[in-house]
Amino acid sequence: MSLYEKYFLPKLLDFCCGMEGFQNKRSQIVPLAYGRVLEIGIGSGLNFDYYDFNKVEEIIGVDPAVSSVAMAKSRASKFNSKISFIESSAESIDLESSSFDCVVIGYSLCTIPDPLQALSETKRLLKPNGSLFFMEHGLAPEENIKKWQHRLTPGWKKIAGGCNLNRNIEELIQESGFKFKMLKKQYIKGPKIAAFQYYGEATKN
Repeated sequence: MSLYEKYFLPKLLDFCCGMEGFQNKRSQIVPLAYGRVLEIGIGSGLNFDYYDFNKVEEIIGVDPAVSSVAMAKSRASKFNSKISFIESSAESIDLESSSFDCVVIGYSLCTIPDPLQALSETKRLLKPNGSLFFMEHGLAPEENIKKWQHRLTPGWKKIAGGCNLNRNIEELIQESGFKFKMLKKQYIKGPKIAAFQYYGEATKN
């Protein structure tokens, strides 16, 4: 791990993902979580402020980035002991199948190396009637924006921790076998190459 990845990148991602447009989407989706919750790609813990802890029994956060998890642990300390952490990739999580009421994924499918495998693992871990709550940026609808997303993604990944600008989040979730209960798509303020949002709820069955 380079010094950039260890010290600068976690703070950069925390700042960018904590901007108003992203936080607005968190405020609409994260409070829907309930019961035993798995958060994949917990990062620096930006979702914590939006959980309804009257509805949540436990949150287990998964992330492979040690530096970001350290920031998340610091944020978690002001809440309660309901939050714990596992340093792991999203594609293979050493937890019992069908053991979570819901999974929250926020601005992580853009970065996970194999998003379809991560979504397959999500399905394995969810209870039969469990829900996936998601907030992601991804492929824009306009051809001219798509063109620039495709062009810029290789370089963007190098400076943004593996983030892909051009993933079609709707197709990834559908291809993994989830069914949408709610899907919203819109731009937030910011450069259009990184501002098209997908957010909502999908079910395992």
